[in-house]
Amino acid sequence: MIIILILAIEAQAQRDNQYDVKARDSQEFIWHVKALHPDGYTLDVKAFDEKGAIYDVKALEDSNQRYIMEIKAFVKEEQLPVKVLVSEEQFKPVVAVGNDGKIYDIKAIKKDGSTLEVRGVRKSGHIVHIKAVAGKELFYGVKAISQKGKLNDVKGIKMYDKRLELNLNGVEVHAHVVALPQIQ
Repeated sequence: MIIILILAIEAQAQRDNQYDVKARDSQEFIWHVKALHPDGYTLDVKAFDEKGAIYDVKALEDSNQRYIMEIKAFVKEEQLPVKVLVSEEQFKPVVAVGNDGKIYDIKAIKKDGSTLEVRGVRKSGHIVHIKAVAGKELFYGVKAISQKGKLNDVKGIKMYDKRLELNLNGVEVHAHVVALPQIQ
């Protein structure tokens, strides 16, 4: 099982390096990415550029396999890969990486319009747990939600034990961000 997961992630890393920007034909392949508030409502998860412009973040379901879904930021006409960055910070930044190396911060938007940073908060083996950080020890789960109401976990996946997973357009990546089915 882990070998299949590693091969799928390696293929994703190669696609990211090639910067494949294919348009999707059908909305059924696109899942929403949201943070779940403990009071039962969702927060939009979006990508932000340095000027504050806001872009969609979505999970893309591949009709050939439905286990690992890519997480992408839809910035203008491009679909940018979302990654966990190498960082000395306690919680590692989650960002979208542009073809030119430009970074788009990933944040959850609260009801009042303020934002929460989306971060890699801890690691279990080859999995980095992605959460919206609401306080020092208060985290909201980040999920992919289908139009039919299915729910997948958004996680960082590492192929290697090393800190640096790959260098993507000049940006040091710690883990690939994907959506996976919840463990039953």
